[in-house]
Amino acid sequence: MTVKEISLGCIISLLFACNAKKEEPEAVVIDKEQIKNEIQAKEDSFAAVYNSGELRNIGYYADDAISFFQNRAPLVGKDSIISFLKADVISNPNKISFTTKEVFVSNDGNQVVEIGSFKVVDSVNTPINSGNYMSLFEKRDGKYVALRDMSASDMPIE
Repeated sequence: MTVKEISLGCIISLLFACNAKKEEPEAVVIDKEQIKNEIQAKEDSFAAVYNSGELRNIGYYADDAISFFQNRAPLVGKDSIISFLKADVISNPNKISFTTKEVFVSNDGNQVVEIGSFKVVDSVNTPINSGNYMSLFEKRDGKYVALRDMSASDMPIE
């Protein structure tokens, strides 16, 4: 073999090596509408459990969740949040509902920021409070759980 043949062989090998297709990771397909429906179902379940007056297993919050309720210090941890909700349920017969307005989904679908509205009615369905909220969900063990949430009332301060 001559130097020319060896050089040509190296150049051809180098060209093939540089042009080899790189394995690209499969794109994750995010069905935003399906995720929005899944989050709305979580909100509906939360409201049903809350409105039943028996907060046995709300299944909404992660163990390490933090909730920013109005006019109080943040509630840190699922147990703290559930204790607050149980005390609230005992002291008021009102019913709450939630509506998911928008969801912002991470590229891998593991985190979702939800923006929604809430409405509270009394025992004869007269609206007594309404407002908006934001929740951050993370997928754990195949299900979304709330890591952070906060809300703000639309009602004027009395």
